[in-house]
Amino acid sequence: QVQLVESGGGLVQAGGSLRLSCKASGSTVSTVAIGWYRQAPGKEREWVATISSGSSTYYVDSVKGRFTISRDNAKNTVYLRMNSLQPEDTAVYYCKLRHEGQEYWGQGTQVTVSS
Repeated sequence: QVQLVESGGGLVQAGGSLRLSCKASGSTVSTVAIGWYRQAPGKEREWVATISSGSSTYYVDSVKGRFTISRDNAKNTVYLRMNSLQPEDTAVYYCKLRHEGQEYWGQGTQVTVSS
């Protein structure tokens, strides 16, 4: 059974930083691509960043230069470091992976950025 558990969200002032964690069980993070997504109130869920099994990283334009996705294979955990946070980054953040043809999502972690 694959499970993803996000943590690290919270309330931060504009310009601040947070680091989100996505701990996986039932799948090895080094062998699959893992993505971070976010959903703001009243908006559709959008893709934010991906780290491939080969450690290539990809970002939506709005977070390039501010967010960094990384992976700790020993902890089977993927991180999203978020710097220079802005109110428009406020959302529930989710991680997702595909394992044996199925998609798995975490429960999400709330990030709120105050102006």
